[in-house]
Amino acid sequence: MYRSRNPALSDSTFDKSAYKEAPWWDDQESNLMSMEGTTEKTGILLVIIATTAIGTAMFMPEAGVMALIGAIAGFILAMIIIFSGSTNPVLICTYSICQGLFLGGVTWFYEQYFPGIGILAVVLTLGILGAMLTIYRAGLISWSKNLQIAVYSSLLAIFTIYLVSFIGFFLGFKVPYIHEASPLGIVFSIFVIGIASLCLVADFDFIERGVERGAPKQLEWRAAFGLMVTLIWLYLEILELLAKLAIYSKR
Repeated sequence: MYRSRNPALSDSTFDKSAYKEAPWWDDQESNLMSMEGTTEKTGILLVIIATTAIGTAMFMPEAGVMALIGAIAGFILAMIIIFSGSTNPVLICTYSICQGLFLGGVTWFYEQYFPGIGILAVVLTLGILGAMLTIYRAGLISWSKNLQIAVYSSLLAIFTIYLVSFIGFFLGFKVPYIHEASPLGIVFSIFVIGIASLCLVADFDFIERGVERGAPKQLEWRAAFGLMVTLIWLYLEILELLAKLAIYSKR
């Protein structure tokens, strides 16, 4: 019923939150999940991440250490949120702060070699988000069974490649081409960005179904968290693609 390959928005997400009956003095509609409420909370998390990232980048060399701390803490918090089914706004906002530290440090590193790449990556990420939302709302794309199979298969392949690449980093070997500034490496990055963009469609569909079925309002925070997971992945992939393009253009 609620299908998404975003681990933060799995089929069991809504099952883990009890549908509590509203007190007699409360408006029942105000206790239900809405698109407007989810959008509002997504905006809050985006502001937190952006503010923290900018602040982190201003620390210059220390940004690398802060990025490492943010990555580890953010991963731990994400696992807690995902597996516990938490909708706690404090926990989710703390996760966003950690991701801001991580993204700020990573962006600072890229900026040392490619000035201006950070702001361009942000613009492209938000542009893709707006474009995919517009396409989805216009009914030009739907989360059909065939699309699900294609995206799921691609995600499995991408995850496998990245896992092998991560293991190879410690064992002294690397997966050829995919991280290189070559035509094949650029095509691979474009492919991954395309899959990440389609994951946004899956998230939109998941959230819309939750709204249609009267999910409790506290799940707006969880839905916003799920969108952040996808957007952060998309942003990082765009950063890598822009870096590859910059290096390749200088050859």
